[in-house]
Amino acid sequence: MMNDHEATSSCCSASAPTPAAASNNHENLLGGVGKDITTCPVMVGNPVSKKAAEATGLYRDYEGERYYLCCGGCGPAFDSNPAKYAANMA
Repeated sequence: MMNDHEATSSCCSASAPTPAAASNNHENLLGGVGKDITTCPVMVGNPVSKKAAEATGLYRDYEGERYYLCCGGCGPAFDSNPAKYAANMA
């Protein structure tokens, strides 16, 4: 069982991905670099293409807002405490 710190720091990688590479076996979701980019509320600072995240189902809706996730591991983390992760985007 992971605590909140472990879920946050280990879901994707320890560092943000570069726009040109998807080197940690996660699909690169920066399909429109410079366009529609936001950051992941779980792995704060990881850039995410809204369009690519929607196309792959990597988003969550919470209290009327849409949150885009950088990888599949962030979904369960967000689901476990959406208020916490939504606050990261405020």
